[in-house]
Order: sequence, then structure tokens, then C-alpha cells
Amino acid sequence: MPAWLLWTLLTLAAWGGWAFLSRLLGGALTAEQNQALSTLGFLPVLALLALAGRAKLRRASRRGLLLALAGGVVSCLANIPYYAAAARGERFAAVISLVALAPVVTVLLALLLLRERLGPAQWIGLALAFVAIWLFNVSDGAGLLSPTVLVALPPILLWGLSGFLQKLATQDTSAEAAALVYLGAFVPMGVWYALREPWPAEITGRTWALVVGLGFLLALGNFTVLAAYAAGGQAAVVAPLVNLFPLVGIGLALLLLGEKIGVREAAGVFVALASVAALSREAPPQSPIGNLKS
Repeated sequence: MPAWLLWTLLTLAAWGGWAFLSRLLGGALTAEQNQALSTLGFLPVLALLALAGRAKLRRASRRGLLLALAGGVVSCLANIPYYAAAARGERFAAVISLVALAPVVTVLLALLLLRERLGPAQWIGLALAFVAIWLFNVSDGAGLLSPTVLVALPPILLWGLSGFLQKLATQDTSAEAAALVYLGAFVPMGVWYALREPWPAEITGRTWALVVGLGFLLALGNFTVLAAYAAGGQAAVVAPLVNLFPLVGIGLALLLLGEKIGVREAAGVFVALASVAALSREAPPQSPIGNLKS
């Protein structure tokens, strides 16, 4: 198994666990409160990266670190309109359905600017991945043509751009150094939300454990996806693959909670598995011009 695929599968596991914990947490916290408290879960990952990647950080290129920082900042900025949509509530299910397609932006940028190349099977897998992502996220009866869903466009563009910047950063620096800077950008935003948000009268120990676990798995997944890029994974392949993480979350819910799934989710699982099989096929060698290093 190529190293990039192993790191990609680890990202699926981490973010799938994040999705499962999110389901357990439910509506105990608002999105902003979740952002603030889950930042605590970033701290162990940041500490480990600082210790393990200290030497690599000193050798890292300034360009790579700036790209990683920009990716983290852009991802944080995407949260603001997304949370605004959550607060409005109206047709938020449709917004979620659209935002789930943010990897389209990453894929397009990788194909157009990095000149990444896919094999025939991977093109089929790419199409299947976006079908599966839509099936996992679309809500029954959620219309996608309402003007309200225009609020989803900034998160789509910003999160898609963030994924592209992650790939660019790993062309110039190690995954450990890039992850340390990328994740570090989330800490100020967590503090900002902590200072401005009203808090519930009481937060249970269970809620604390879940929300800190959410942050830890989210941070871990961001490191492993950067490691996948650093190991040679193409953004046009890795981005759609890691966004199939609901596949893992659904599997955990079936095994641990005894939940049942509907026809739409079952179809999503089948399509996602076919997509993983197709996308994991090795691509032909990249064009020499598929690198934006200066």
C-alpha cells in the first residue's frame, strides 16, 4: 500500500470518528461553542507536533509555512458564514448539502494549476465520490435552489481553497511543520468565540469529553491529510477520498449504537466503497510542470 493511501485511510478513520462523536454530542452546544471548546482538543496534537517536528520546523521553508498558515486562516474564515447559516436555521439542511461539495474546488484547482493527472478508473472514482458525498449529506426534501443557500458559497470556496493550500504547503515543507502552523491558526479563533459567546449554565462531563474528543480527532485528521499530500498523494484524489468520512461515522453508528440506515445512506455506502476502490488506483506520473514551487 502506498504511503499516501495509508495516511488517507487514517484521515478517514479520524474524521469518521469525529462525525460519530458529533452525532453523540447532538445539540448540546451551539456551533460557536463547539468551535471554542473543541480547540482544547487541538492542544495535545499541537504539543506532539511541536516536539516531534521541532527540527523539521527549523528547516522548513518560509513559503511552505506561509502557505500552511494561509490554509488554516482560510479554513477558519469559512466557519464564520457557515455558523451564520446555522444560526439562521432556515433551509440550513440545503446549505449543508452544498458545503459538502467543497472538495470540488480543491480538485479543480489541483487539475488546473498543479496539472495533476488521473487514470480512467480514478476519473470514475472521482465522479462516484461526489455522488456519495451528496448522498451522505443531502437532507430529504431539502431544495438547493433557494436564494438562502447562497450563504453556502463562501464556505465552499474557502474550504476548497484551504485544501489546495494544504497540498501546496507540503511541496515546500514537512507534514509536521505544515500541520503545526495550519492547526495553530485555529487557536485564536477558538479564543475569540470563547470570549464572545454566552455559555450554558452547566456543561456536563460527557459534553466536555465529547467536544474535546471532537477537536482531537479533527486536528489529527488534518495532520494525516497533510501527511498524505507530503507522501505524494494528489489533491484531486485525496480531497474527495477523505471527504467520504461519513462512511466511517455511519459504520460506527451501526456497530456501536445499533442504528439503522435508510435507502439513501445505504446507497451512499455502496457508492463510497466503489469510489474508494477506484480512487486508490495509482495515477500515471505527474507532468513536470505540475509543481508551483518558485
